[in-house]
Amino acid sequence: MRTRIIGLAVWSAVLAIGLFGVPLAVAVFQYAMQVERSELQRAAVGVAIAVAGDVSDGDPIANLNMPGSVQVGVYDEDGVWLAGAGPGMERREIAQALVGGVGAGTDGGNLVVAVPVTEYNDVIGAVRATTPLSTVLQPVALVWGAMAALAAFAVAAAWLVGRRQARRLARPLEDLVVAARRLGEGDFSVRTRQGGIPEIDSVGNALNHTAGRLDDLLARERSLSADVTHQLRTPLAGLRLRLEAALEPPDQDLRSAIIASLADADRLELTIDELLALAHDERATGAGPLDLRALLGEMSPEWRERLALEGRGLDLNIDSGAPDPRASAAAVRQVLAVLLDNATTHGKGTVAVAVREATNAVAIDVSDEGRGVHEPESVLFAGRADQRNGHGIGLALARRLAEAEGGRLELACRTPPVFTLLLPSAIADLSANRPIPGVAAGDRG
Repeated sequence: MRTRIIGLAVWSAVLAIGLFGVPLAVAVFQYAMQVERSELQRAAVGVAIAVAGDVSDGDPIANLNMPGSVQVGVYDEDGVWLAGAGPGMERREIAQALVGGVGAGTDGGNLVVAVPVTEYNDVIGAVRATTPLSTVLQPVALVWGAMAALAAFAVAAAWLVGRRQARRLARPLEDLVVAARRLGEGDFSVRTRQGGIPEIDSVGNALNHTAGRLDDLLARERSLSADVTHQLRTPLAGLRLRLEAALEPPDQDLRSAIIASLADADRLELTIDELLALAHDERATGAGPLDLRALLGEMSPEWRERLALEGRGLDLNIDSGAPDPRASAAAVRQVLAVLLDNATTHGKGTVAVAVREATNAVAIDVSDEGRGVHEPESVLFAGRADQRNGHGIGLALARRLAEAEGGRLELACRTPPVFTLLLPSAIADLSANRPIPGVAAGDRG
């Protein structure tokens, strides 16, 4: 590509120089010839004036020496050579001069001009002046040489400019090729540099955007794997425990255990479908009002049963004045499942779920009677909290799901631990990007 760009620049310069330089060179030559003819004609006229009396009287003509390389010859009215140098009547320019005109032409390597010798407006002879063409060609050749040097300089400058432009144009394109190759090989972190050429930069920006989208998609798929693993571990463990418990008494009726296990399998399938839909943004845009009472009513039996196995309870408190949130049931179900699982696994005592109204939002508080959370929120919600002591499991997923619904998940109180899920109120007509006010620990009811 660089060679083609340089070649295009050089050939463009050569074409422009040719279209302009060749006519200019011809014009220079013609101008030099015209100037030399004028000088030669002026010299011939001077001689004609000087010898007019001698020609008229028939006296000998002497002293025809001219400066430089100019030579002159004098002829009578019949074209007979009288003095100086030159041919006879057969020359066309002499015949023209004898009829009162000015003859001009070339004779071999000489430039020739002939003028009439007159007396009282009568032509009585002619003067023929010659000079070598070399007197014209030498200065013209110098001018042509200077023009050729300038043309060569212009071509060289075009080559340098073309080389620079080729490098400027080719480097971003070569970077694009390398970036596209790396992207094709699976390196989604590749980014192209801005080259200062809008058209190429727009292609690079599109490639960067594609790489970023692919990188996000890959990270999302990896996160999905981790999220699914975490979210499915507890239901699978519960299903296994239920089946193992059903096998303990040999004579126990397995029908009830099978029915309960099928219900667990249905919930497990629902969890998988919701996680896949949430991971691929397949939920409907513009989620409508969510009936929290119905959702908590669906979820509470499972968690009451799990907590009862440990001698603990689940307390639901829904404020009658709390509006419905504008959110996806699948997302809220998964967030609450994470919070309830953490409270069940890492907390102590009764697990409480309270729904209340906040400013332009609906707040859902999930708390327990454990010893509290000590990790910084930046670590806690990044999924790196100490899983042996705290509530770090799945909170990164829960926060992402909450933010995707236009809400927020935060740690409202450390001891006892209280996590608050804030969701847009369906009656507040909040935009998806409008921030929801935070809830401090002292605001809890």
